[in-house]
Amino acid sequence: MGVIVSTRRIVKAGFVNFWRNAVVSLSAIFVMTVALFVVGATILMSVFLQSTLNSIRDKVDINIYFTSDAVEPDILVMKREIEALPEVKEVEYISRDQAIEAFKLRHANDTLMTQALEELPDNPLGAVLNIKAKDPSQYEAIATYIQNERDKMAGSGTQAIYSVNYAKNKIIIDRLTAITNGVEKVSIAILFLLIAIAIVITFNTIRLAIYISREEIAIMRLVGANNSFVRGPFVVEGMIYGMLSAIIATGLFYPVTLWLKASTKDFYGGVDLFYYYLTNLNEIFFILLLVGIALGAVSSWLAVRRYLKV
Repeated sequence: MGVIVSTRRIVKAGFVNFWRNAVVSLSAIFVMTVALFVVGATILMSVFLQSTLNSIRDKVDINIYFTSDAVEPDILVMKREIEALPEVKEVEYISRDQAIEAFKLRHANDTLMTQALEELPDNPLGAVLNIKAKDPSQYEAIATYIQNERDKMAGSGTQAIYSVNYAKNKIIIDRLTAITNGVEKVSIAILFLLIAIAIVITFNTIRLAIYISREEIAIMRLVGANNSFVRGPFVVEGMIYGMLSAIIATGLFYPVTLWLKASTKDFYGGVDLFYYYLTNLNEIFFILLLVGIALGAVSSWLAVRRYLKV
């Protein structure tokens, strides 16, 4: 019962301190709102970059071009074998008829090419397998497997594979792998750096708020208040800062993402940040709320402990 009464007094004192130091409270909320907005912006930027990278990944693949006399059942067998590889995400089969139709569509405005195709007695194109890896770094292993299969066919006197375009795409794949790894590492580093900066700024702002109450803390110590009772109201006050800042920061993302809606959606493979914000509003608010409460509570606890010698 005593613990409940003590907790109730600490919470009440925290709210009293919050309202009594209104100007300082507003300053702390402003600073924490900026800090949480930066954290939220970093999260949204990570989503945008990841969406763009995923779109670029989808554009990269390995294509196996078969000869025009390759037998379809043999091609489908190879398709199933490649799909069974742990590195492979998906394999798309394009038949000879689909290949020629796609070719005609790409060259619909080329009259000379169209006439040349019509004069041919048969479809000159072979079937194609489009292979996508789970990760760009895994294309080399897939290409090695395909080359081994090609060598086996050549050894048995069968040459169903006309060409594989991995060598042409290798430079792009290697660069994409390097960019992907670099962006992921930089994003994580920036996120931790911004959180560290937010903690330092918030800590110093809350320290100022607590410094104003140093005489009150001294009196509480003189009358025998223990450390927990002295720290408690300030920790509660810091948590209030965090909760209000999270609400404001989450709300600020509405006009910002609405303004960025068109530019992010039209960017190469970009995601509609406004739509993402609306569909993930609860998750974004919950993350900012947790970060805000933790930031306010820890900063208040450290400020009282280190600078007021409680």
